[in-house]
Amino acid sequence: METIRILLLEDDAPTRQRLHDALAADPGFSVEAVDSLAAARAAIARECPQVLLTDLELPDGHGADLTAEVHAAHPQVEILVISVLCDEANVVAAIAAGASGYIVKDALPEDIGNTVRQVLDGESPLSAGIARYLLRRLQPAATAGAEPVARPALDLTGRETDILWGIAKGMSYNEIADSLGISRKTLPNYIKSIYRKLEVNSRGEAVFEAVSRKLITL
Repeated sequence: METIRILLLEDDAPTRQRLHDALAADPGFSVEAVDSLAAARAAIARECPQVLLTDLELPDGHGADLTAEVHAAHPQVEILVISVLCDEANVVAAIAAGASGYIVKDALPEDIGNTVRQVLDGESPLSAGIARYLLRRLQPAATAGAEPVARPALDLTGRETDILWGIAKGMSYNEIADSLGISRKTLPNYIKSIYRKLEVNSRGEAVFEAVSRKLITL
């Protein structure tokens, strides 16, 4: 079985150790833990990981900046942000930058590893709470005398909308294909079409755009 390389960026030493231990408990994971953006950038330059877990508020910057950098330079890397409960604003900023989801800092050890496995299996660990926050923040502001900004209409098919809904609900690609009665081999073609129409490159971005455009409701 292939060993998955994980880079963990967390500046708080006890939290970093707890997350490291939870991930390292999976024999399929190889985990490197660092405590700063500078150290994370150096580690990525040496060997690009398959999964990046990054805290957001760091001594030398913000994890959303690293998320954007890695997503642009290495789009194949799955990125999860490490968050505290009720920190929707920072999580949404990271999703907009290219993250596929998030892990809550005080999650149970087994849930931490499971979340990484979920994103590697094509699922989107995004909660309904985050989706609701997106809806609230992305509603056009009612400004006196201002015309609402029109967004281009999208020609998503009914099937593509159903697939988007499945992605937003955190279903794996295989689960989506089975639930809709379509071939697992043809699903990637639908995904590529959805990404092209939404002008996105990741599941997190797709959910962000779908919710903001009211294409799906969670």
